[in-house]
Amino acid sequence: MSERNAKGKTPEDYGFRKKDSDLSYHLNEQSSVKKTIGIVSGKGGVGKSFITGLLASEMERRGYHTAILDGDITGPSQGKNFGIHEKASGEENLIYPYVTKKGMQIISTNMLLESDDTPVIWRGAMVVNVLKQFYENVLWKNVDYMFVDMPPGTSDVPLTAFQSFYLDGIIIVTSPQDLVAMVVEKAINMAQKMNIKVYGLVENMSYVECPNCGEKIMVFGHSHVQEIADKYSLPVLARVPLDPRIAEASDNGTLEDLEIEALNAAADFIEK
Repeated sequence: MSERNAKGKTPEDYGFRKKDSDLSYHLNEQSSVKKTIGIVSGKGGVGKSFITGLLASEMERRGYHTAILDGDITGPSQGKNFGIHEKASGEENLIYPYVTKKGMQIISTNMLLESDDTPVIWRGAMVVNVLKQFYENVLWKNVDYMFVDMPPGTSDVPLTAFQSFYLDGIIIVTSPQDLVAMVVEKAINMAQKMNIKVYGLVENMSYVECPNCGEKIMVFGHSHVQEIADKYSLPVLARVPLDPRIAEASDNGTLEDLEIEALNAAADFIEK
């Protein structure tokens, strides 16, 4: 019997099929995605979803058709980041993504729920099933870069995502704390064991810049990101400061309009 959410609904009630045994996900015939990049964190709370939204927005500004697949099924945040209040619609076996004012395509679990505060109370198999349908049943039109906001951690759901999506590469998001640094190494090792290319690291909440003198204050202590990058021969693609504009843009649903200069080098890398 299918798992039901707090409203008594199952994934099948939203038009999703039951999960089959094939671990490979395949786009439907009407969809086109050129590059798929996973945005990964070893644990939650490091700003992975912010970085996903900001990178996708920057690539859209550069003239590419971009999309976000919010793969954090039980903790979706892209709907909030981009001010999405509409529910998903579609026909037959196709689901239409939300299209932002600048043309970015987005799908997120909140677009399926009756309200944004409805919890997703589904077991892992059902969560994996929804992840699969987001990739296969959504009509992705002429996407140059799809960014997958990957579920955090290294357990069943992210493992299935690694196995099932065709990922051109991943970017791992970290923050300066020692504990996070340790978890990031687990994520790197997981990706390497599964032969997934790690493009590099992005350190979020790296510092706070004094608005008066420009001094960089290391709120969370000494950064370890360069040590980790050197250990695994990876580039540090960006160090993103704690910036109140990011939280404000997310709260207002206007992340698409926000430009963060610290991410330009990461966008350059993706563009190459």
